[in-house]
Amino acid sequence: MHDNDFDWAAMADLLELEGEAHSSYVRQALDDLAELPDLDPRRILDIGSGPGVAACRMAEAFPRAEVTAVDGTPELLARAEQRAARLGVRLRTESAEFPEGLTGLGTADLVWSGHVVHHVGDQQDALRRLTALLEPGGVLAIVEGGLPIRRLPRDLGFGRPGLEARLDAVSAERFARMRAELPGSVAVVEDWPGMLRAAGLTEVHSRTYLVDHPAPLAEGPRRTVRRALERHRAVLGELLDAEDAATLDRLLDPDDPAGVDQREDLYLLTAETVHFGRRAKG
Repeated sequence: MHDNDFDWAAMADLLELEGEAHSSYVRQALDDLAELPDLDPRRILDIGSGPGVAACRMAEAFPRAEVTAVDGTPELLARAEQRAARLGVRLRTESAEFPEGLTGLGTADLVWSGHVVHHVGDQQDALRRLTALLEPGGVLAIVEGGLPIRRLPRDLGFGRPGLEARLDAVSAERFARMRAELPGSVAVVEDWPGMLRAAGLTEVHSRTYLVDHPAPLAEGPRRTVRRALERHRAVLGELLDAEDAATLDRLLDPDDPAGVDQREDLYLLTAETVHFGRRAKG
């Protein structure tokens, strides 16, 4: 998967760190999938797998299944293979662009796609293509929506209070511009359950899972926060006012006791929503 706004290979570290920090929601979603009647997947596709954090979770949760991580960025697939080797799980990788390259993948009993569909112009068409990968009775699970991530106190002790709310607003503006500039962009009401039904799926439902790393943060989530704020500074810098830019600079100063590397009140809190749908058996 590629678009003009993202260099996925350059984001590999952040994608892997975020995947690890948010992995509790994947585990919970897979637990819910394991409880669905008549779902004993023999083949699983993770579409837009990135560095393979979720795919390796699936390989652990469904050890009898053939799990394939599918992505259009070779550097991310290499990371997925390395992760699987470290964890001792079976994982295949397949290079394919999303959504044009899905036709050669074959079918699966479970198709997972996390934060991928919103990167293509025609989201409804992408959901139809994902649905076409399902065996009769198979399940599609897409991760879209949820809640904004919170990491910082409202008042940092410097700068204007409410920095993260302003970062959210600027990020939303940039996201809207990205969506409008995508090739073949189609405006749609992002009613994900409704879109899954329009793609032909049944038994559609959604669940939201909490991701909660309280203060003080362990090393992994703390590095995730740092990398995320570094990306905010890099891609949103021209949209921020001078005071907020200076606040981010201070937060990212490794020698500043009030920076993210040292402060004890840093946390990571969000919620991820997974939308499920099933292809009818006949």
